[in-house]
Amino acid sequence: MDLPINIRTILKMMPHRYPFILIDRVLELVPGERIVALKNVTGNEPFFKGHFPENPIMPGVLIVEGMAQAGGVLAFSSQPEEMYGTPVYFIAIDKVKFRRTVVPGDQLLMSVRFLKKSSWAVKLSGVTTVREKKVSEAEFTATFAKSGGRRSPG
Repeated sequence: MDLPINIRTILKMMPHRYPFILIDRVLELVPGERIVALKNVTGNEPFFKGHFPENPIMPGVLIVEGMAQAGGVLAFSSQPEEMYGTPVYFIAIDKVKFRRTVVPGDQLLMSVRFLKKSSWAVKLSGVTTVREKKVSEAEFTATFAKSGGRRSPG
């Protein structure tokens, strides 16, 4: 895959759509290993209307979701193309830490790497930065949905 990967290609892989797609571009990708994705945070993001109008900051849960979406692109790029667009479900989020706020005008870089892979789930580790300063970090586990419904991890 040629880099950078643009939003049109990302939308072919991911089931998410506006306003919930939280990746604008993929800057680095090593399938089966790691990814670096970019989110341009703009003042017209829908969540800023309520979080918080006088002092807009990006909700931490959406920063973690952005990392997870980057992890989804990593996972999809490591699978056959017929898997693209399959729903991916969080089954665990661990070791989440928030260190700084993200505000309109920031460029959020999400670096995610595989920790473990199995036949039904992936465990990933992610770090987000703005201007080379750590914003947040987390580990998360996700699973691909089976056709016709949710996949049970058990």
